[in-house]
Amino acid sequence: MTDAVVQGTTAGTGESTVPPRSASRGPWRQALGQIARDRVAVGSAVFLLLIVAVCLMAPLYASYIAHTNPFQSNVLGTTVVNGKTVPVLQPNTQGLALGSTPIGPTWHFSHYFLGADSQGRDVMTRLLYGGRTTLLIGTVSAVICCAIAAVLGLIAGYFGGAVDWVLSRLFDIIWAFPIYLLAISLAVVLLTSGLHLGPVTIGASSLLLPILIIALIYVPYVARPLRGQVLSLKEREFIQAAVGVGAPDGRIIRKEVLPNILPAIIVYLPLMIALGMLTEAAMSFLSIGVQPPQASWGTIVNDGMSLLYNRPAVAIAPGVLLVLTTVALNLLGDSVRDALDPRAKLRGSV
Repeated sequence: MTDAVVQGTTAGTGESTVPPRSASRGPWRQALGQIARDRVAVGSAVFLLLIVAVCLMAPLYASYIAHTNPFQSNVLGTTVVNGKTVPVLQPNTQGLALGSTPIGPTWHFSHYFLGADSQGRDVMTRLLYGGRTTLLIGTVSAVICCAIAAVLGLIAGYFGGAVDWVLSRLFDIIWAFPIYLLAISLAVVLLTSGLHLGPVTIGASSLLLPILIIALIYVPYVARPLRGQVLSLKEREFIQAAVGVGAPDGRIIRKEVLPNILPAIIVYLPLMIALGMLTEAAMSFLSIGVQPPQASWGTIVNDGMSLLYNRPAVAIAPGVLLVLTTVALNLLGDSVRDALDPRAKLRGSV
């Protein structure tokens, strides 16, 4: 019997002496692995998932725990506090004793955990429903914005010439207006009669109006950087080779250009969600965004402004959630940027 090793196997033992091959990891798997190792990114993602899950359970909380309708006035309602039945709107005992003061936080999940607003509605229930609306508007508007910006950025950067000039001047016109001033102007105009696009009519109270307004006003802020990346990609050898062999423009854009700008689009998405949420809250605070009886974090802050001194939780609670959510989105976006574009971290350290 020989002691030679045949095909990586030791005679007599059958054990392989060839080390196992490490599985090759693509760029996307490497990026996900880097994000998973980032504690800040993981914490932000967990917090966002928790916020989304809690807000999605708003109907269950309203129906089976709080037993209240957050969209109906409850000025004559009562609740039980420490075994006593008390009115939701209590007579004012300060100054001339005029008006009424909503009940404060009971810190009991079954009723008025954060107290009531000036209409006697449960603030906690409205906070959950408002979170659903704010997150929905921020997410959908960001997706629409990034999709439109990607198409326009690809067209302007790849074809150039007159097409690039027209689209760039359009971006400049929109960019010339302050964001909130443009959003307020569009909202005021559309809230009077709604939006009519041929056979399609969008009512003044529809959530599609703030979604479309927010999506459109931020398009230049995403499209122009994408256009710059496409202009840079056009000079790369693999694009020139594809053009040289006569590949159709549509195929080059779909197979060569789009995959190379997709990481940038993904990086912009969480940042645009945060901006969309902040813009929606500002519009709703000014009563030109989400319209009653629907609720958002911006409308709840507006409701709590008159109660800021005696019932501050009405305005502070949605404000705190809005700040925490946008901060988490920005932190997650920074981690995604560092994972998908390692050069960004190098540029930031120079």
